[in-house]
Amino acid sequence: MAIYLDVIWLLNFLFDSLLLYLTAIVLKRQVPVWRILIGGLIGSLIILFAITPFSVYTSHPISKLLFSVVMILTVFGYKKFRYFLSGLMTFYFATFLIGGTLIGAHYFVQFDFEMSSSVLLASVRGFGDPISWLFVMLGFPLAWHFSKRNVEGIEMTKIKYDQMVQVSFQFGNKKFSIRGLVDSGNQVYDPISRVPVMFVSLHKIIADIPNDLLLLTENAEAVIYGTEKVSEEWESKMRIIPYKVVGKEHQLIIAVKPEELLIEREGELTAVEKGLISFTKQPLSSDDSFDCIVHPKMLTGKKILQSELVS
Repeated sequence: MAIYLDVIWLLNFLFDSLLLYLTAIVLKRQVPVWRILIGGLIGSLIILFAITPFSVYTSHPISKLLFSVVMILTVFGYKKFRYFLSGLMTFYFATFLIGGTLIGAHYFVQFDFEMSSSVLLASVRGFGDPISWLFVMLGFPLAWHFSKRNVEGIEMTKIKYDQMVQVSFQFGNKKFSIRGLVDSGNQVYDPISRVPVMFVSLHKIIADIPNDLLLLTENAEAVIYGTEKVSEEWESKMRIIPYKVVGKEHQLIIAVKPEELLIEREGELTAVEKGLISFTKQPLSSDDSFDCIVHPKMLTGKKILQSELVS
């Protein structure tokens, strides 16, 4: 049977280049295309060495590992060991992931195991695995699309949900529990006491909010300038906070001190002894994934046990 070594070499060259490209996408490293191609060329040399007396050495796992090391150094360079190791591990992760995909594709198309195996073996011996060719031909445009459209979205989703917390607060005999997002961009403090401020949306809990608190939210400006009156109890709890937003240099908001403020994150409960809440009727998340924006300093409060909370 004739073996078209140049075709099989081309398949491996494209496949190795695709793996290096996917590695760069996952690591979000900007590298020139020519470096990826050179790395793929180095990896494909194993195919050429297979017909030489050096095949005994190049087929050894240690030799393959050395080829991988040279490929990663060629494409990404060496800045520090951790940088290099992350590139090598991600390269192997992409290799095993795609390898598993190809094996699954083989079994998916094999209706008659004996017949399809013989046809597939003939294809591999002659021109290379047809499924691998299809994967390479579709892989490059899909990888390009993936890198441009989806990686940042996946990363932002991961970051967002890594920062999600459960927030519980109490006013009088009313207790509320909502989902919050820890936002490092929230740097709002009471300028006098330096107490951090949390922003809470009322659109899901407005039915249970006390009337005085609702007044502070709906007519904050009137309360600040004295045209609307609230009870002395709420006056003692409220703080007027200067607030800067885009397009408005000076703005005043009302924040209120709750009787209790707890934040649960990854099973750990934090009691916020010094914290203020500013309410708004507008949703804070377009997809309703969270209802409050938590000041990051609030997570540095006292850690308490669930048993202490019950007692």
